[in-house]
Amino acid sequence: MSKDILIKKGLDIKLKGEAEKTLEKAILSNFYTLRPEDFHGLTPKLISKVGSIINAGDPVFYDKSNENIKFVSPVSGEVIEINRGEKRKILSVKIQADKTQTYKDYGSVNPDTANAEAIKARLLESGCWAFIKQRPYDVIANPNKSPKAIFISGYATAPLAADLDFTLKGKERELQAAVTALGKLTSGKVHVAIGKSSTSPFAGLSGITLHKVSGPHPSGNVGTLINKIDPVNKGEVVWTVNAQDLVIIGELLLTGKFNAERIVALVGSSIEKPRYFVAKLGCEVATIIYDKGIPQDANVRIISGNVLSGKHIKPDGYLDYYSNVITVIPEGDDYELFGWTKPVFNKVSTSRALTFSWLNPKKEYELDTNTNGEHRAFVTTGNYEEVFPLDIYPMQILKACMYKDLDEMEALGMYEVAPEDFALTEFICVSKQPHQDIIRKGLDLMLKEIGE
Repeated sequence: MSKDILIKKGLDIKLKGEAEKTLEKAILSNFYTLRPEDFHGLTPKLISKVGSIINAGDPVFYDKSNENIKFVSPVSGEVIEINRGEKRKILSVKIQADKTQTYKDYGSVNPDTANAEAIKARLLESGCWAFIKQRPYDVIANPNKSPKAIFISGYATAPLAADLDFTLKGKERELQAAVTALGKLTSGKVHVAIGKSSTSPFAGLSGITLHKVSGPHPSGNVGTLINKIDPVNKGEVVWTVNAQDLVIIGELLLTGKFNAERIVALVGSSIEKPRYFVAKLGCEVATIIYDKGIPQDANVRIISGNVLSGKHIKPDGYLDYYSNVITVIPEGDDYELFGWTKPVFNKVSTSRALTFSWLNPKKEYELDTNTNGEHRAFVTTGNYEEVFPLDIYPMQILKACMYKDLDEMEALGMYEVAPEDFALTEFICVSKQPHQDIIRKGLDLMLKEIGE
């Protein structure tokens, strides 16, 4: 039996360029890259070196603070480059892929009969532990702690987000294996959110507590689910897993192979024909984007992830480890004469002062990256609360992070938030403050001063 959750506060940003429900294989990349920066807070220690011949699933580096957490190659091939930055910090590990892929065989595990320690050991050695994040701090989960619950969102509401009902179709066996295994790692429940009217593959799974969610974005954020079901207090830990990452975990348990394939949505108003592709983690985004008619010199912004919380990547960049969307929108590097003094019909706004998007809520917009204003001091408008459904004071917690008051951050609910929870408040902010960056730095400070 499912439990309904209705979210009233939020904002749906309807953009042009939604992906059609068609699926094709992306051109195979010659090169794949693992970037430690995808795993926040990680200090990597190399296992493989330049010239190493590796299989898909072989470990490439591990976490210095916990040697059991390994990060593996998405493909078989040769390590050809290790890119370093200041103080020899490892920025990326580049792998040239073999034409014919070979996989390291970890051996299958029956999630129904295996105990928690066997499952945990297999996820750690195979690199699948990287898919499990924890709150507080929104970092890779500490395997030495047991969560009070696990949360999974099977309902994506971000602008131009990949339709999870489509990308997970036919993967019920892998999903069931993954949630059964994860259920043994917690003393609590595995909470899964789906759309109220969706035909989600999660609906028929056992061993989960299903929640049907409705309402505007961020109703599909896992942070919203945590806040409405079981908020995180001091001393408590919950884990979160992205829905598509469950497929990789499930396949690893069932077959013993780390299959880094992922269905990726290529979306955005700058894409001629937005649709879905089968690609692999760390692949070259150019093999997907420029093969489909985008000019090399196009003045566009390429984002690994959605427009609100994704990462800006270069045309020769690589797919982020946790992303299932590549968004391409126009670069907003032009200026409008008297832009703030005239009526605005082609932009989204929560304000009704000279803006009219509220008159046509179903209209799709072709927005660019222009912030339409410069950074300035916080202005108290009360707008944040209109799009922020969590039972938290957004303005106060942002300011507490800025002046680094740990006691106040704790009292205001910092343990349960992640940067993506503040993506909408950042979007509507008239002060142009970087809310997600402020929250990220606040979480890092808490992790450093208070610890896990």
